[in-house]
Amino acid sequence: MGPLQGIKIIELAGIGPCPFAAMMLADAGAEIIRVDRTNQVMGGDPETPPMALNNRSRKSIGVNLKSPDGVETVLKLVEQADGIMEGFRPGVMERLGLGPDVCLARNPKLVFGRMTGFGQKGPAASMAGHDINYIALSSALHHIGPAGQKPVVPLNLAGDYGGGGMFLAYGMLAALISVGKTGKGQVVDAAMTDGSAVLMTMFYGLNATGSWGERGSNFIDGGSHFYDTYKTRDGKYVSLGSIEPQFYAQMLELTGLGAQAELPEQNDRSRWPEMKARLAAIIESKTRDEWSAILDGSDVCFAPVLSMDEAPHHSHNIAQATFTEVAGVTQPAPAPKFSVTPSEVQMPPPHPGQHTDEALSDWGFSADDIARLKDVGAVK
Repeated sequence: MGPLQGIKIIELAGIGPCPFAAMMLADAGAEIIRVDRTNQVMGGDPETPPMALNNRSRKSIGVNLKSPDGVETVLKLVEQADGIMEGFRPGVMERLGLGPDVCLARNPKLVFGRMTGFGQKGPAASMAGHDINYIALSSALHHIGPAGQKPVVPLNLAGDYGGGGMFLAYGMLAALISVGKTGKGQVVDAAMTDGSAVLMTMFYGLNATGSWGERGSNFIDGGSHFYDTYKTRDGKYVSLGSIEPQFYAQMLELTGLGAQAELPEQNDRSRWPEMKARLAAIIESKTRDEWSAILDGSDVCFAPVLSMDEAPHHSHNIAQATFTEVAGVTQPAPAPKFSVTPSEVQMPPPHPGQHTDEALSDWGFSADDIARLKDVGAVK
């Protein structure tokens, strides 16, 4: 089991970043109960898990959070837990009777993780939003995309997952370490605007020195010819990231661009558009596989641009065990890797409420307790 074996966490079911954070912790060995709403409990064949892969590695119970007995069930779990995680709008947990004050009164060592878009306070705190809005407010979105064109949406990687779920997981772990030293729990306020702003730290430094320009005109935002993607003869793409002078020199040599006349200095920005056009013509003269044969193993900083269908079959990803198969579904394997306490996918994603009896029993509820909670509609 992973390095978090023995850590017990409650996850209030939601979408996006909070389940992703819970997946990271559960893959690393934490025992996590996912609390789904009873109206989401529809049965489902355990042999056919749902495809919500972010929900893997943990058990699900169905709880009616509008029932006093349902709320009390969660609070009894809180008494035994190291942490609780929720992704509701500010104030929702308080209205349910499960706010930080109530939970920390039951368990002063509890780490209470909160995942929101805009944070717990401020003019935007209560507004609805999605990844695109959070990274817009933090400035991350403004700087992604080609020069002279509108910003490009980077999936929901920068807000939900990079600036959200990963920061919540980091915050939970940091607070758990603090509990071990101080004996005191605390609230972790993980806001996606805050997290995605932190991801921009290096660029704020560059901007402060005047070395960062408008969108699409910089050395690592697609503005340069040596850090970009290029279309190949077969309509696929390759990536080049030859920033350092020695890597750039090898790129010039192996692509044949260095044999052309009148090459400007690498960082002459006025010539980047021209150099990009020259390099694009060269790259489009061969297929992606042909370029892989030429550039693989070099220090050009090269990789073929692979799809989700292709990446699991690449030789490097196979050697590194980057992907795994669980219940017949190919998916990313847990990361990072640990030498002594390896992480693993503990189980496929559960159907909502699939483990109500089993999980409550594991956490000390008697068969009579569970039967009574079912009878009053508190759990399902």
